Amino acid sequence: MPANPALVFFDLETQHSFQEVGGRHNLHRLGLSVAVTYNSGDSAFHHYTESNVAGLIAELQAADRVIGFNLLRFDYPVLGAYTQVRLWSLPTLDLLDHIYRRLGFRVGLDALASATLGTAKSADGLQAIRWWRAREMEKLFAYCQQDVEVTRQLYEFGRKHRYVQYRDQNWRLRQVPVSW
Repeated sequence: MPANPALVFFDLETQHSFQEVGGRHNLHRLGLSVAVTYNSGDSAFHHYTESNVAGLIAELQAADRVIGFNLLRFDYPVLGAYTQVRLWSLPTLDLLDHIYRRLGFRVGLDALASATLGTAKSADGLQAIRWWRAREMEKLFAYCQQDVEVTRQLYEFGRKHRYVQYRDQNWRLRQVPVSW
């Protein structure tokens, strides 16, 4: 990887819920409502909808590394409905996948962010769908952008300290070693 790699942090929200499309095996039917990236190359956030999804795909393809939370099992399958590009072939760091491989179980972004950074997500995916339906695009983009920022901060913390944290079932703080 180059000395100053172009890292693209990425998240998307959907138009529909799992229940509405017949379950998790139909991720390609969820539909993109919005997507947000943070690109270290220009230190800026970029906003996307279905109307400019080609720009999103081009930005991801140009990245030295795409970083996100649950990209492999959620975001890429949803986005795959809009492109022939094999998104899984992009240089990708999926923080959830990395942590799952360390622990053997999944820990959500909100749990990691609150234990590691002392911050929390501002909403959830079902609220994002309600905003989409109400055409409250500012709220929807703000929520998605905040998730991207939390993911970026979690990545940077882990990169600097070589661990992130979560709370176990007994509310004890636990560290997960990371190597990203």
